[in-house]
This record gives sequence, structure tokens and C-alpha cells, in this order.
Amino acid sequence: MRRLFLIALLMALLAPGTWLRTKPAPPDYTSGLAVTPIAFGQALPGDVEIVGAWELESRNGHFGSYSALLALPGGELFAASDRGRYVRFPIPGSDGDTHFGWFSGDADTLKNLIDIEALTRDAESGRIWAAYEGTNTIERRGSVSSAPTRAAPEAIAGFGNNQGPEAFERLSDGRFLVLSEGPRTFMGNIHSAYLFAGDPVEGSASIRTAFRSPEGYRPTDLAQLPDGRLMILVRRVAWGFPPRFPVKLVLADPADIVEGEEWSGDVIASIAEPLPSDNFEGLAAIPQSDGSVELWLISDDNNSAFQRTLLMKLRWLPSKPSDGAKEKARG
Repeated sequence: MRRLFLIALLMALLAPGTWLRTKPAPPDYTSGLAVTPIAFGQALPGDVEIVGAWELESRNGHFGSYSALLALPGGELFAASDRGRYVRFPIPGSDGDTHFGWFSGDADTLKNLIDIEALTRDAESGRIWAAYEGTNTIERRGSVSSAPTRAAPEAIAGFGNNQGPEAFERLSDGRFLVLSEGPRTFMGNIHSAYLFAGDPVEGSASIRTAFRSPEGYRPTDLAQLPDGRLMILVRRVAWGFPPRFPVKLVLADPADIVEGEEWSGDVIASIAEPLPSDNFEGLAAIPQSDGSVELWLISDDNNSAFQRTLLMKLRWLPSKPSDGAKEKARG
């Protein structure tokens, strides 16, 4: 009996080794995208209305970790991840195909070399710019599928590891604004910001300023609105198991940006549980014919079993009087 037990134990110990030597299954690059509506119940106070919320799911190897979002012509959204991947899909409720793929690098490229954190686009030319956090570089493409031209602007070379450039936008006048995710001081809320006079890929000059975010929050994306103002998405990590990610929308005016000085904005919306909430890092703005603006948010699931890839559609009407729900971003 003892001998039989030892043989069984030996077989059990060898089994994991046999499994480890088995060739892994090839990655799945064919699965599609499931878009499931989520009930959100309560409304937001103030000027911002929640129109819809969805959970995105897929077994496709390119799926997940989305940290940047663009609205494309024809009713499509384009999201890029910090793993150098992308998904291009129709706005929920619209017809169209979904496409997955590599935006930069490949499966053998180190993550810190393809860590996309922000995207911006020139509507007239169709050109796309991407900001990479791990290398502090900016990349320009003629379209989402064309070959890139990349530069490492000296101004943002000092952004620390995992600290930016996190939010990035081409302004309507041709300038570019870059915000660092990391604060200038530990646990602070002052974030280095650079305003480039033109395309940073072409070596344009820049001025250094500082964005003051709401206390405890860090900028994760921004978008310019039709009236020229900026909508800045900021996020806080509430540590726990699982962690929570409350976010706020800050409305700021680029006219307040002055070299060497701090600037901030007004908080016009706060999103946290019990509303659908996760690590929202991507923001896209779509102007509407009635003067309102659709604001689309996408979350980065960090490839974690405890997080989800959420998509949220908000509506903001700039001309609507405030009901006093605004809050000033304070230091």
C-alpha cells in the first residue's frame, strides 16, 4: 500500500511538469466584440446627463487595457491600449464592423515601448497623434493605419516612469497640450503641463505650465470642446479589494494657460459607484447639432479579473444653466 501511495504521489508531482511542457494554445485574434448594456439608474446632478453605459467583452488577444479614445467619422470609436493594440467599433446602436489589431509593436515588443496613453486627431486632415508613456514620445500618422513618424520632445523627457504623458490634445488653433499624470510632489495635485506652439513631432517650441487637479485626482485624458474650452477627465484610485476608481470631469479654459503659472477648472460631474464605474482613462467629445456635446468614456481594465472594460456615453449642454452642482478644483 505504501508503495502504491508513493507511485501515485510521484505521478501527481510529474503531472504539472508535463502540463508545463505542453505547447500553449495560439492566441485568439478572430473573436468579435460583445457590447452589453448596463443599467445605471440614478441621474447625475448638474449639467451632465448619462445617456448610456455598456460593458465590452471579447476573447480576442488584442482586447483590453484601453487608455485612449478617439471619435472617428461615420459613427465609429477607436480605442488604443497600453499594450499597443487597438479596437475600432461602431458606436452602440449603429451598424458596422469591429476590427482589432496592433497599433504599434508586436507580441515581442516590450510593453514600456508601446504604452499608448492618449490619442488626438485633426478633423480636417485626418492625421492622428499618439502619446507614449513609457518612452515619453509623440507619434504622428496620416491616418490610424499609416506608417508613423515619432519624436521625443525634450520638454517631456523628464516625465517619470508611469507618470505621463497621460492627457494629450491637438487644439483647434494648431497648438498641442500635454499633461503629466504624475504630480510634481508626492501625493500632490499639481501636474506639469506643456503647451506646444505647433506639432511636437516637428520640434515646435513649448511653454511649461502646471495643471491643478482636484485633490487626490490625476488627469487621464482631455478633449477640446466646440467653444474652445477643455474637458479634462481626472481619476482617483480608492485602494481596497477590489480598488475603486471615482472620476470627475473638469471644465477649463486654455486662455488661462500662462507660462510658468498654475491653472485649473471647474468640476462639472463626478462619477462613482453605484453608477457604472471603473478605471476610466479615455475621453472623446462629439459635437451635436443642437449645441450639446456627447462625451464618451472608456475604462482600462489593466488585464485584471476584478476590473471591467466599460463604455459610457454622457451628454453635456453648455448653454444649460448650472444648478449649483459645480465645484472648484482646489489645491
